[in-house]
Amino acid sequence: MNAESPAGGRASRSARERAYLHIHQKITSGVITAGAAISEVTLAKELGISRTPIREALTQLAAEGLVEQTPNRRAVVAKLTRQDIIDLYELREALETYAVGKAASHPLRQLDLAKLTSLNNSIRSFKEHLLQSGQPALDRVGMSRFVAYDLGFHTLLIRLAANGRILKLVNDTRLLIRIFAMRREGHDAALLEKIYQEHAGILQAVVEQDPRRASRLVSEHIQSSLRERLELYDRWELEASLRDHIPFFFDVMPSPDS
Repeated sequence: MNAESPAGGRASRSARERAYLHIHQKITSGVITAGAAISEVTLAKELGISRTPIREALTQLAAEGLVEQTPNRRAVVAKLTRQDIIDLYELREALETYAVGKAASHPLRQLDLAKLTSLNNSIRSFKEHLLQSGQPALDRVGMSRFVAYDLGFHTLLIRLAANGRILKLVNDTRLLIRIFAMRREGHDAALLEKIYQEHAGILQAVVEQDPRRASRLVSEHIQSSLRERLELYDRWELEASLRDHIPFFFDVMPSPDS
């Protein structure tokens, strides 16, 4: 059966889709970090397929903004600039405040209220775990779980606006923000409690069908997250610059465990 047959075409699409999902997962999980090169040879060996579907998947990821392809066909995970982060947050804020305001304009079903409350309570449980364990902040696994609950809370709120296009756009921007935030530090108990309280305030405004207050609280919540993200970005950029210019300073610095 040749490659032009329907079965051959399905096999080609299947290989491309497998490659896309495999690379996408590696990026979103932080296995391949921002700025890192993506090896077609390595991926082809991992999946047991040729490099052609790998290239096709990388082209799709490049069109989505997750990968950059250089003139020599070398692919790297895209790295956001400071302005990119600001632009993405502004887009998210504009869309999400509108969607949540619309969601607050009609009664909230008890089932949706229960789901939103459960998601937010899960965020508070991370704080309780930190306090009980004595750990200063969430580790990488904990942060990954936190992000899932945080995304779930916001996504369900947006779904209540019943606007599929807004949901897709917001999911795309939050996905980009999440991907390039993998290197962020783990949240401590105080920050987790702050996020929980902000979510609770938004949810209460939706329950009380107060669109103006719901939109305002979502806007403040997103702006707060942006400030935190930019503070970390600036610190990482400063540290990277110092490492380039005075690497010996970091070589002699005591480790946190010393």
